[in-house]
Amino acid sequence: MSSSSPSLQDCVRQSVSEFFNDLDGTEPANLYDMLVAAVEKPLLEVVMAQAQNNQSRAAQWLGLNRNTLRKKLVEHQLIDRS
Repeated sequence: MSSSSPSLQDCVRQSVSEFFNDLDGTEPANLYDMLVAAVEKPLLEVVMAQAQNNQSRAAQWLGLNRNTLRKKLVEHQLIDRS
């Protein structure tokens, strides 16, 4: 990442701030779960692609148990339950 690129934290901070602006005073509900779900799916998609769909490798990179990764992939409909 170049020094001119915003950090991941800066991107999240800006997106959450924009979300609150878009609410225009309306109180958010379940913000934590919504944000985690919004970030988790694209994270899993990118990591799985980089790991060439190798779940063991992806789980290791993410610091997750392989079964936990499988559960999350199913939850986000990135793999079938089979």
